[in-house]
Amino acid sequence: LWEEVYGNPIELIARLGQSRLEALAADDAFVNHLNRAHASLTEYMSEKGWFLKSFPTKEGAKIAYFSMEYGLHESLPIYSGGLGVLAGDHLKTASDIGLPLVGIGLAYAEGYFRQHLSEDGWQLEHYPLNDWHRLPVQPVWNPANPKERLLIHVRYPHGMVDAQLWKVQVGRVPLYLLDTNLEQNAPSDRSITGPLYGGDQEFRIRQEVMLGIGGIHALEALGISATVCHMNEGHSAFMALERIRRVMESKKVSFQVAREACSAGNVFTTHTPVPAGNDAFHPDNVRRFLGVYREPLGLSDQEFLALGRQNGAGDPTPFSMPILAMRTADRYNGVSALHGDVSRKMWRDLWPDMPTSEVPIGSVTNGVHIPSWVSDDMSALYTRYLGAEWRERTDDVALWARVNDIPDAELWSTHGHRRHRLVALCRKRLRLAAERRGANKAELASADEALDPRALTIGFARRFATYKRATLLFSDLERVKKLLGDPERPVQLVFAGKAHPQDKGGKELIRAIVRLGREADFRGKVVFIENYDMRVARALVSGVDVWLNTPRRPHEASGTSGMKAAANGALNLSILDGWWAEAWAKFGWPVGWAIGNGEDAVDDAGDRMEAEALYDILEREVVPLFFDRSEDRLPRGWVQKMKATIAHCVPEFNTARMVKEYTGRFYVPSIEKTGDMLRSDLAGAKDLAAWKDRVGASWKDVSIHDVKVDHTELVVGEAMRVHAEVSLGAITPDDVIVEVYHGPTAGSYDLAEGTATPMKLHASRDGVHSFVGEVPTKESGTHAFAVRVIPYRQTQSHKFETGLIRWA
Repeated sequence: LWEEVYGNPIELIARLGQSRLEALAADDAFVNHLNRAHASLTEYMSEKGWFLKSFPTKEGAKIAYFSMEYGLHESLPIYSGGLGVLAGDHLKTASDIGLPLVGIGLAYAEGYFRQHLSEDGWQLEHYPLNDWHRLPVQPVWNPANPKERLLIHVRYPHGMVDAQLWKVQVGRVPLYLLDTNLEQNAPSDRSITGPLYGGDQEFRIRQEVMLGIGGIHALEALGISATVCHMNEGHSAFMALERIRRVMESKKVSFQVAREACSAGNVFTTHTPVPAGNDAFHPDNVRRFLGVYREPLGLSDQEFLALGRQNGAGDPTPFSMPILAMRTADRYNGVSALHGDVSRKMWRDLWPDMPTSEVPIGSVTNGVHIPSWVSDDMSALYTRYLGAEWRERTDDVALWARVNDIPDAELWSTHGHRRHRLVALCRKRLRLAAERRGANKAELASADEALDPRALTIGFARRFATYKRATLLFSDLERVKKLLGDPERPVQLVFAGKAHPQDKGGKELIRAIVRLGREADFRGKVVFIENYDMRVARALVSGVDVWLNTPRRPHEASGTSGMKAAANGALNLSILDGWWAEAWAKFGWPVGWAIGNGEDAVDDAGDRMEAEALYDILEREVVPLFFDRSEDRLPRGWVQKMKATIAHCVPEFNTARMVKEYTGRFYVPSIEKTGDMLRSDLAGAKDLAAWKDRVGASWKDVSIHDVKVDHTELVVGEAMRVHAEVSLGAITPDDVIVEVYHGPTAGSYDLAEGTATPMKLHASRDGVHSFVGEVPTKESGTHAFAVRVIPYRQTQSHKFETGLIRWA
């Protein structure tokens, strides 16, 4: 029954019946167990947490986290994939460390689809309606009248749309979900919170208005004053406009002043490595749905559209939500080191004339909530050898090094048990799918006997998009047949995942795998599990031996499924993309295998090259190591890699590290700058806005001339003295920083990535200012340098905030 209701406790209680509940209430053993669970939860909820211990002066701050989807548990189907699961893990970890965070999202009537496959393997979508009264959520009541639901009212072109709120209590963190499926709303308005990621551009913009602007309305109605707002992707970026409008209205200030006050507390995380993956709306849709919000901001049509365009006013391109987010936030980041590099290249035109390496988009590598993804069996093993506190110390390197104390036989036995469980789940799922299709007895029998619990099991489960190359392993079918057909060294493949309903290429990949799995050479050894969700994901990451990932680099922003597998001792076999590029660079061969050397495979030739590398690794390293058994029949070499994977990857790639990093690098500085901007009736915001206006108006008069050096031939260790004469017009030297940008050129005159060394004001005369700086020489070879001027004020979040720069 627990599986039938997808682990939904509310639905479980509803189905048990009153007599069963009364019997349980009279069962002393059950009541004692319930009381222990309640006491444990009460203790957890009352803990002070890491945040206030680390930042006691920040008590009273509040962080609002906006996301289009949340993957908390399979019983709450408001997620589609990695973005939502990351958001769910973010909230769980915020609760664990006592971060004062509140989540904002949408309560989907349909959510994301349930997947079924047709007889020939084609993906079919089914959208069951969510009954919100039978989900693990609470209705939010109006504090002024506890008998009424709390409603918010969001303006659309045709009038107001009402939304009620549902609350999900994620430990100590509340998540509020907006629901427009109300009788008083028109059918088209009720559908705003219908499907997740459904419909056309108009539908998407209506949803994103509700998430962003409606989310700010919800916070106000709840009496929550958010110090920081974190946009998890650009879907919620309209919230920045509503924050600005409210400050303008309450403080009677200009758009520029309100923008400074609000952007100080806005954080934006991008998850998309290609421009086509970002939401961008036709200007007419923006005018239609945001026109009522533009007018109170005091902006012209072109000024408003420029907020979402790369080249500002006059740019004819669509209105980009990530660009809006970056123009209204002070801090922005990608989700892995490599994705940070990709994002800087993708968005460099927002900071013209700036070296790509200095584009102010940082990176915080994703992680996973370890307790949510470690199997019960492995969890018990960790408790035995690491202590019960491992759940609170997932980022403790010294603690996880103790994994090496676990006896090889015990770790291998625990993992083998998980593999058996995975095989049992796959067989059950395959049989149910076959029965639904009306399969014959032979097919049902085949489902019951699919997979071998002793075989080397390779898992591939994720969203089926073409760039993820799910069928790369099948590039050479003869080699695959040989790989899977050895009775002495059995190997099997388990696939799962959903394609977007409109992605025909992704659906073709699924069908190709299903058809291959029905061929005689692959039957029972290649299986595809329908309706991939968090429950299936937990079984896969804890039951496979190898986690395979073959994206076309650099299209994997981060990826987190491999982190979950690593936490259970599975070994990663992956292209060097996303998080795995970092893990491999830091830990190398002991934690898995790398396919290729970090090349970008941009065509069929690249695919063939990486497929060949994949086969070589499997044939020469993975399979032999797995079946290399000692006298006691243990694969000790394999187990050592399992231990290394757990010891190195768990404390590095977890959300405790991730959320603490967001806190130290983004949340706390944002809290502090917001205080500086708002203090004394927005004195800081007014000063910064006025300074930017003054500098911007005079920037055309800034020039650099007469740059000189004392010597150009130097010995390593000597300093090169640089002199520059700078004209600033009406700007003063206190308004700028002058720097020498320098570095090696690898034999050319291009300086792709350099270092900035500040220059000091030496003298001023007749409006010309003399600056002097010394460039250290640390390496031999050809070097280049250039002098530049950048506007700077101490209250900026970073020195490139204005986007202005002047080079010699």
